[in-house]
Amino acid sequence: MLKQAKMIIDKDFKVAEVDKRIYGSFIEHLGRAVYDGLYQPGNPQSDEEGFRKDVIEMVKELGVPIVRYPGGNFVSSFVWEDSVGPVELRPKRLELAWQSLETNQVGVNEFAKWAKKTGSDLMMAVNLGTRGIADACNLLEYCNHPSGTKYSDMRISHGVKEPHNIKVWCLGNEMDGPWQQGHKTMHEYGRLAEETGKVMKIIDPTIELVSCGSSYREMPTFPKWEATTLEYTYDVADYVSLHQYYGNEADDTADFLAKSDDMDEFIKTVIATCDYVKAKKRGKKNINLSFDEWNVWFHSKEKEMDIRENNPWQIAPPMLEDIYTFEDALLVGLMLITLLKHADRVKMACLAQLVNVIAPIMTEQDGGAAWKQTIFYPFMHASKYGRGTVLRPVINTPVHDTAQHENVTDIESVAVYNEEKDELTIFAVNRNINEDIQVTTDVRGLKGYQIKEHIVLENNDMKICNGAGRELVFPKTVDQSSLEEGIMTSMLKKASWNVIRLGK
Repeated sequence: MLKQAKMIIDKDFKVAEVDKRIYGSFIEHLGRAVYDGLYQPGNPQSDEEGFRKDVIEMVKELGVPIVRYPGGNFVSSFVWEDSVGPVELRPKRLELAWQSLETNQVGVNEFAKWAKKTGSDLMMAVNLGTRGIADACNLLEYCNHPSGTKYSDMRISHGVKEPHNIKVWCLGNEMDGPWQQGHKTMHEYGRLAEETGKVMKIIDPTIELVSCGSSYREMPTFPKWEATTLEYTYDVADYVSLHQYYGNEADDTADFLAKSDDMDEFIKTVIATCDYVKAKKRGKKNINLSFDEWNVWFHSKEKEMDIRENNPWQIAPPMLEDIYTFEDALLVGLMLITLLKHADRVKMACLAQLVNVIAPIMTEQDGGAAWKQTIFYPFMHASKYGRGTVLRPVINTPVHDTAQHENVTDIESVAVYNEEKDELTIFAVNRNINEDIQVTTDVRGLKGYQIKEHIVLENNDMKICNGAGRELVFPKTVDQSSLEEGIMTSMLKKASWNVIRLGK
C-alpha cells in the first residue's frame, strides 16, 4: 500500500522574511579554491584579469549574495599587508593552516574585484589568532575608509580609489579549535573579540560583526563557549557563527539523511544560548546566527592528510576535493530546508566552499573544463526560488528509525511565499530510501493558484557522481503533482529532492 503524508500550507504560518545572505558561500586560500579555481591566468576561459569566466557564470547561476573570505583556518595566520600592493613585490609565505605555499597573487583587492564580477558582497574575516586589534582595525581602515589616512591612502596608491565598503566582518575563526593558529581559551577570545569589535565599530559604525562560535556541535567546549564568549561580545556583536560538516563514513544512507535533524538541534541550542545571554545581560537585542560553514565533507580526508604529511608546501595542491554523490545532494537539500525553517534567527549562511574545495563547482586541473557537482542543484533551486517569506508547513508524515536516530520524518519540507511575484515554492525531500510517498497538501488559503512546475532530483544509485563532461545527476521537470479545489496531490519518489512551484 502506498504511503501517505499530509501538509497544510497557509500564508499566515509565517516564520520570517528570508535574508538573502542565507545563500552565501565561502572561499578560503586552501587547495585549488583560489588558484586554479576562480583565478587561472592563461586559461582560454579566463578574462583579461585572470578570472575564469565559466566559474563566474556558474556562481551567478547559484545566485550567491555574499562570500566569506579569506578563511577559515587560513585567516589565523593571514598577514593581509602581504596580499595588497604590486603583485610582483608580494612575498611568498608558508601557509601554516594547510601546510601550503601562499603566493599572494590574489589578495584583498583582487578578491573584491572578483566578487563584484559575480554580484556578491564580501564577508571579511580578521586574524585574531596570530595577530590582533591593531591589524584588524588597519585592514578595516584600508577597506572601508574613503581617504586621507595612512591605510585608506595606501589602498588608493594600490589603484583602488573607492572603498570596498565591506559590511560584515568575522572576529576570527574557530578559535576554540586546538588546530587553530593562535587557539584561545573562551575568556581569552571573549576579551580580544570584545575589544576588537569595539574599536572596529568606532572606525565604521555601519559594519556588522560575527562573534566566533564553537567549531562544531561535538566540540567539548560547546555550548559553554558561546555562553561565555557572548557575555563579552554581546554589546558589539550582531551574530554568532556556527560550523558543521556531515559525512557518511558508516555508509548508511538512511542514517546519513537523518543528520539534518542534528543540524536542527544544533541551531536550537545556539538560539537558546544566545537568548540566555540576552536575559543575563538584561539586553534588548537578539544575537542572530551566521551559519558560515556548512556542507558534506568526508570523501577527501585521507588524501588531504597524505598531502599535508608527505608533500607539504605546494602551491594550490588538490586538497579537500570531495566528489559528491547523489545522496550528498539530498543531505544538502535537507540542510537548506533546515536553515530556512530557522529564517527568523539564521540570517546568514555560507555553503563551504564554492570552487574545487568541498564545492558545488569544480574545475579540471591544468586548465580543463568547469563542471557542476550534484550538490549544485539543490543550492541553486533554494537560492533562486527561496526568496520571500518562509512559511512553516503543518506536516503529518510517516516516520522511521535509523542506526543513530529515532522518529525520523519521511517527509521534510518548508515553503517560501514570494509576495512580489505572487508565487509559492515548496521544497521537500522524501528521505525514505525505500518507498514512494503520496503527499496531499492543503493550499486553500492561496486562492487562484496553479501548479507552475514540479522539479525533481532523483536517482536509483545513491553513490552516482557527476564529472567533467559527465553530468549524470541533474534536475528534471515531472508531471507528479495535481491541484484541484485547493488540494494538491504530489508523488514524492523515494530518496528525492522536490521543488514544487505554484503561482497565479
